[in-house]
Amino acid sequence: MRTDYSQQFEKRVKDFIVQHHLMSGVRPVLVTLSGGADSVALLRVLLALGYDCKAAHCNFHLRGDESNRDEAFVRELCAHLNVPLFVKDFDVPAYMRSKGVSLEMACRDLRYAWFKVLLREQDCGVIAVAHHQHDNVETFFINALRGSGIGGLSGIAPKNDAVVRPLLCVTRGEVLEYLEDNSQDYVTDSTNQKNDVKRNKLRNIILPTIEQHFPGAGAQLGKTVQQVRSCASLYDELIEQAQAEICEQKDDVLLVDCARLLRFTNANTLLFEILKPYGFNYAQCTDILKAFGSEHGVGKHFYSSTFTLTVLRTKLEVFVYKVKLECAYGINLCDNYISQPVKMEVKKVSRTQHDLKSCNGKDVIALSCDVENAKNVVVRHWKNGDRFRPFGMKGSKLLSDLFTDLKLSEREKQEVWVMEADGDIIWVIGYRASTLYKVGADDDAYFVVSLCK
Repeated sequence: MRTDYSQQFEKRVKDFIVQHHLMSGVRPVLVTLSGGADSVALLRVLLALGYDCKAAHCNFHLRGDESNRDEAFVRELCAHLNVPLFVKDFDVPAYMRSKGVSLEMACRDLRYAWFKVLLREQDCGVIAVAHHQHDNVETFFINALRGSGIGGLSGIAPKNDAVVRPLLCVTRGEVLEYLEDNSQDYVTDSTNQKNDVKRNKLRNIILPTIEQHFPGAGAQLGKTVQQVRSCASLYDELIEQAQAEICEQKDDVLLVDCARLLRFTNANTLLFEILKPYGFNYAQCTDILKAFGSEHGVGKHFYSSTFTLTVLRTKLEVFVYKVKLECAYGINLCDNYISQPVKMEVKKVSRTQHDLKSCNGKDVIALSCDVENAKNVVVRHWKNGDRFRPFGMKGSKLLSDLFTDLKLSEREKQEVWVMEADGDIIWVIGYRASTLYKVGADDDAYFVVSLCK
């Protein structure tokens, strides 16, 4: 006979599922079943609520006989409950060696990769995992001790893509009471009793001590995490609105309007939230704002692993950081078409057939036939210290000074290629021709090199 406690427990879980739109009830639910109290309670409550369940058990073979005991228990339970069960064995040490990851990360990667395969093969709607309210509180404390922001303090999400967590509304104690009320056995992982990892120390020492001195603290902390998650949701909405106001996306470049940014009281936090997806940390954001406010900050660069941020006069410019490879592409100007690294068309023309004035010195240049005598003509990326002799000017000029005159952004500078003949730059491709190999008044023929659009 079902007790009032079990019915109330199941109703709370059902209401939580409905509130967070965790399951449709149309397709089967793939329940991750370790055999421990939490996962067994999850399977039992979902079956009680009428869901069509299939179970998945991972045997990592990390605890010897105990791992095989867990598998045997799960097989017996699913047979008794008439639930289809899928079991997979994993070689965790081999995965750790091949990927260079920790034990915890290896187990996580392996099980979720397999769960997703099962989800598709068995046509299940969601993957149900057994995190409960105390897991949420533990995550809150772990992230707080790491100095996490509001995102980390909001705990575990009820739903993340296809993964759902229907038990986040109940405590560990309530899970155990539900199992006892239903005379349901479960297995215990002995490693959970070892206080050699942070989560176990929180679970076995710190949180029980808090509960001892502040009865009901676990449930209250669970409510706090839920409230923080609600605040985080509002926070994300406000960040998105602010970002739309102060940011502009142009192709692959993000521009941040600093004047508008600085109107916000917590400009540093807002900038961090904007730049976090680009790999910049909070300390860098502090330094970026300091650079913007300083006399010599314009032009300063900041780097994440994949992006560059440049401080401009009124804006911050963020773009993909491209590592320049120190390589030169040899070319033959006698070829009609050059395909790499820059697409160019080359023609040898006579003065009577071609109007020299059509060569604008930027994307179309003219070279005297003397260039045929050059032993090595290459196209390469420009580098610091490069100089050339601009057409129509006396003396030489640093390319960096040319870029400043042209007001090129850092992203545009990164993409500049030059053509070089026997060590001399003869063309800053797309921007300026050199006076070297200029066509003379007596030259009857010359080369015309054009950038292909």
